[in-house]
Amino acid sequence: MMKARISKEKLLKYLSTTAKALDIAKKALDEKRLEDAEDFLDMASRYYSDALYYHKKGEYVTAFAAVNYAHGWLDAGARIGLFKVKDSKLFTVDDD
Repeated sequence: MMKARISKEKLLKYLSTTAKALDIAKKALDEKRLEDAEDFLDMASRYYSDALYYHKKGEYVTAFAAVNYAHGWLDAGARIGLFKVKDSKLFTVDDD
C-alpha cells in the first residue's frame, strides 16, 4: 500500500488560506443568527487548531484533513448566510 503524502508547502498554503478566511468570518457574523454563526465559527476554529497541532507534529496528512474540515465549516456557514462574506476566492459564495 502506498503511503499518502502532503508536501509542507501545500499544507502551509492551505493553513494560510484558512487563517485568512477565519479572520474574515470572525468579523462578518450574521447578528440575527449569532448563536448559529458562533457555533460554525467555533467548529472551524477547533479544526484549524487541530490542523496546527498536527502540522507541528509533522503529521501532514492529518493536518491537511483537519484544515479542510475547518474550511468546510467556513464554506457551509458562508453558503447559508451565517457569515456575511462576498469573497469567492476564500468562500463558496458569489462576489457582489
